[in-house]
Amino acid sequence: MWGCTSATKMSANSLENENDKNDKQEPEIVDTIDYSIKHPLHNCWTLWYYENDRSNSWEKNQKEIASFDTVEDFWSLYNHIKLASELRQGCDYSLFKKGIRPMWEDDANIRGGRWLINLEKKQRGNDLDRFWLDVILCLIGEAFENSEEVCGAVVNIRGKGDKIGVWTSDAMHSGAILEIGKKLKERLRIAQKVTIGYQVHKDTMDKASSATKNSYTV
Repeated sequence: MWGCTSATKMSANSLENENDKNDKQEPEIVDTIDYSIKHPLHNCWTLWYYENDRSNSWEKNQKEIASFDTVEDFWSLYNHIKLASELRQGCDYSLFKKGIRPMWEDDANIRGGRWLINLEKKQRGNDLDRFWLDVILCLIGEAFENSEEVCGAVVNIRGKGDKIGVWTSDAMHSGAILEIGKKLKERLRIAQKVTIGYQVHKDTMDKASSATKNSYTV
């Protein structure tokens, strides 16, 4: 569905004069692809980059990179930035619906939480980039039945191990949260025996992430 082509043959007979019995046929015309046509996404999304610069405040370190609302503009952006595995330690990428900031305190996030996928450092070379791209495609492709509950996603590059979180808007919507978690696990091809957990933002703010209890698991 990303593109289509058509080859329509058009011909016409014309007479040079009344006495000419031979028809002349116009050359065959083949329609070409219109590369100006773009495929719109259901939502507009904004990519953010967090620079680990201790001399700046958190707000100054969080930089808005670009927004996109078509398939083509997404790939154009993705193909011109570093992979998540190439980011420096302490840096993040965040992808959120336009107008939502990648912070717990944002009005769209404050009542919600996140599905959290923890990756060992050794997985950075093989799994991290695949997982992050698959998460992005789930978001912008509205892969969840409850995609309206999804705010965005964050990938954290850290020394002890990397994290990918999918943020939702309301931690009380258990049915929607569980559906998103199951679909996420399926799309990332995470083994059934491996459990991923959902943490409420409020609990994470009160404690270190490693000490936060999971409110849901799949």
